[in-house]
Amino acid sequence: MARTVLATFSTRDSAEQAVSELRGKGFDRDISIVAKDNARDNRHNQYSAPTMGGDTITDGTTTGGVLGGLAGLVAGAGALAIPGIGPIIAAGPIAGLLSGAATGGIAGGLIDWGIPAERSRFYEEKVRQGNILVSVRCDETKANDAAQVLRRHGAQDVETH
Repeated sequence: MARTVLATFSTRDSAEQAVSELRGKGFDRDISIVAKDNARDNRHNQYSAPTMGGDTITDGTTTGGVLGGLAGLVAGAGALAIPGIGPIIAAGPIAGLLSGAATGGIAGGLIDWGIPAERSRFYEEKVRQGNILVSVRCDETKANDAAQVLRRHGAQDVETH
């Protein structure tokens, strides 16, 4: 039976390290990432860029926004506009799910994946606040390994559903 391991990261570097290690362990096609595209949002309001680790999220980013190197680590990156959140970048299997459920937001996509509504709204709020959501869809025998990798790199809010 498939499981979904969810986690949030407050810094791009931590998320990149976790995703890189997950890929090295064979989770390549199972990883999804969702983050606000503050570089795109910042074009509309250059004075309110959220910060991570003391620097604005847009520092050193390109068109890919906050994901930077993360988009290169995960296939299928796409930009979406989610009502109430603004522009986001989604990569991996969740990207297609969110593009089909853009009106339901991130929570709607997670609910479609079998995540309880309350927890889905929690993770959507974390992304709204500027955190990076990393999820791993995998066989239940690999879920603990994925969760351990995420925690080792500083993930918060790690849950398996």
